[in-house]
Amino acid sequence: MATGALARVLVVEDDASTAAMIVRGLRAARFEVELSVDGLDAARRITAEPWDAAVLDLMLPGASGFEVLERARHRTACPVFVLTARGGLPDRLRAFELGAADFLAKPFWIEELIARIRSRLRLADHAPKRIVRWGSVVLDLDARTAEADGAAIALTPTEFSVLAFLCERRGRAISRRMLAEQALASLDQPDARTVDSHVARLRKKLGAGASAIATVWGIGYRFAPPELP
Repeated sequence: MATGALARVLVVEDDASTAAMIVRGLRAARFEVELSVDGLDAARRITAEPWDAAVLDLMLPGASGFEVLERARHRTACPVFVLTARGGLPDRLRAFELGAADFLAKPFWIEELIARIRSRLRLADHAPKRIVRWGSVVLDLDARTAEADGAAIALTPTEFSVLAFLCERRGRAISRRMLAEQALASLDQPDARTVDSHVARLRKKLGAGASAIATVWGIGYRFAPPELP
């Protein structure tokens, strides 16, 4: 989040009165807020747009909050705050296993939600940035941006997710199946051919930096730039 900028929060809630209360409270606290009322829409937007935080209900039309968490887990660093009437321990544990940053059971105090979001964002502001550099390429895993020779590389959200997934597992051979299931989870029936086409486009856009993505014959790909340990 840029200094002085309003933090962007995606609220995912299909109950009109609850959504209105959350949106009103967050805007009063000087957050920039947008609302999604459908799980499928939320799964797409949470990975396709830059958010500083997301507030997520579990019971949604289209796709459940758990499915949204599953799709977002390897595709965005946005902290997700789960709000739900399903406050039992199994649901809490599952939400955290899927990457939730926090969990509040309904009913809740909007002031507490705001305090938890602010606390998390303060921690994020002081956390070391996840930057990967090789050759002339600079990849910011948190901001989901890439550039080469100081110029932005126009990666699609899916292309960025594939590259980030490989970078976070540098030196490891990653199978096409794993890339399809994790980095391409939001696509309809991704397969090995889909993975190969995304990697091909990535290599073209990275130019000289493409040499960091090595093909592991019969398995998949490995991120292994020579100058990184």
